[in-house]
Amino acid sequence: MPSIHRSAVAAALAAGTLLAVSACGPDGPSGGSTAAPPPASASATTANGGGGVIGGLTLPSGIPTSLLEGLPTSWDDLRKWKFEDWDKWASKHVFNNPVVKDFWNPDKMGDSKPAEPAPPSTKPVEDPGVTDPEPPVVKATPVARPYTKQPSGKVFFSAQGGRGNCSATVITDPQRPGRSNLVWTAGHCVHAGKGGDFFKDLVFVPAYNNSGASSGGKKAPLSELAPLGTWWADQVSTSPQWMVEGGGSGDAANQYDFAIMRVHNQNDTGKSLEETVGAAVPVWFDAPRDKLGVSAIGYPLYKPFDGQELYKCDGGKPTRLSFDPKRPSMLTIGCTMTQGASGGGWFATMPDGKTALVSNTSIGTQDHTSLSGPYLEAVARQALDWISKKQ
Repeated sequence: MPSIHRSAVAAALAAGTLLAVSACGPDGPSGGSTAAPPPASASATTANGGGGVIGGLTLPSGIPTSLLEGLPTSWDDLRKWKFEDWDKWASKHVFNNPVVKDFWNPDKMGDSKPAEPAPPSTKPVEDPGVTDPEPPVVKATPVARPYTKQPSGKVFFSAQGGRGNCSATVITDPQRPGRSNLVWTAGHCVHAGKGGDFFKDLVFVPAYNNSGASSGGKKAPLSELAPLGTWWADQVSTSPQWMVEGGGSGDAANQYDFAIMRVHNQNDTGKSLEETVGAAVPVWFDAPRDKLGVSAIGYPLYKPFDGQELYKCDGGKPTRLSFDPKRPSMLTIGCTMTQGASGGGWFATMPDGKTALVSNTSIGTQDHTSLSGPYLEAVARQALDWISKKQ
C-alpha cells in the first residue's frame, strides 16, 4: 500500500478510549461500560491562552501550563537531558498509584477493554526514506504455552468510565542486574496524553492466563489468570511528548509512545519481578534499522482474538512511518494483531546473540494489516536511566 494511503488507516490502538467488544476478558461477554479517556480538567489553564510554541513547534490547545514548565526550548534539546533534568520534570508530574489490596479480580480484568481508535488527525509525511510503503501482511500465530520463563504479560488500568488493558514486557534494570522490577509498555497504556493524567490502579500481570484456564470464554480464578502475582506500579516514566501531545489517533505523538513502570508484588514475596518470572530482556537503543529482524508479541483482543492468548508476528525487517520528519521514524511491520496488543514488546537479536527489546506496539492500521512502534533513541534511553536510578 503506498504510504500516502496510510493516513486513512493508521490509528492508535489503545489510548484510553476503550473498545466495547463481545468477548473482552476471562469471563467472556461483558456488560461493562465503554470508557473514554480522562478529559482535560475544566480548571486547567493553557500556555499563552492557547497551544503555546516550543522551538517553533506549535502545540495543541488545551495543554495545562504546568506541563510546559521545565520543558526545553525545543524537542530536539530533550535528547540532551540528563538525570537531573528528568528528575526535575518528573517531580512536577508525580504518578500516584496506591495499592488497593485485591482490587483486580477476574471480573474486573474481564471487564477491561482495549481502545477503539479514532481516525488519524494528520497525514504521514511524504518523504522518501522516512515513510515507506506498507510491508506485506504477516499473520499472527499463537505463542506456545507455558508463558512462564518468558517476559511478556498484560497491563490493567482504570480510566474515567471504565477499565482498560494492554500488553507489556519485563526488561532488565541497569542498576539491578538479575533483580529487575521494570516493565516496558506504551505511553498510551499509562497516561491519557494531552489534557489528561496518569491512569489509576495500574498493574502488570506476567504470564497472564499461563495455563489457558480462561481460554474459550471459560471462567477462571485469579490464581490461574495471574500465576506469578499482580504487580502494582510504583513509578512511571513516559515521554514529555506523549504527555503534552498524546491522544486517541495516530500522529506525531506516537513517535514517542513508550513508557517504563517500576512495579512490586502486592503480596511481597521478597523476590523481584525478574526473579519471579525467570526472564527479562535488555532494551536496545539506537538499533540499526537496516539490520533488524523484528518479532512483536502481545495479547490481541479484538476479533478474531479474545485477549486471553499470547500471539506473535515475525515481521522481519521493519519499514518506516513518520508524521514529523524532525522525530525518529517509527518502525512498521506486517501483523494482523488487533487492539490489546498495544504496549507489547518488539524483539530483535543483538550482535552478541541476546534477544533485546527494540520497540513496542503503538499504532496499527484499521484493517489490521500492520503495526508501528516508536524507534527508541536518546529520549527513551534517558527515561529508562531516570527510573532505573530513581528509587
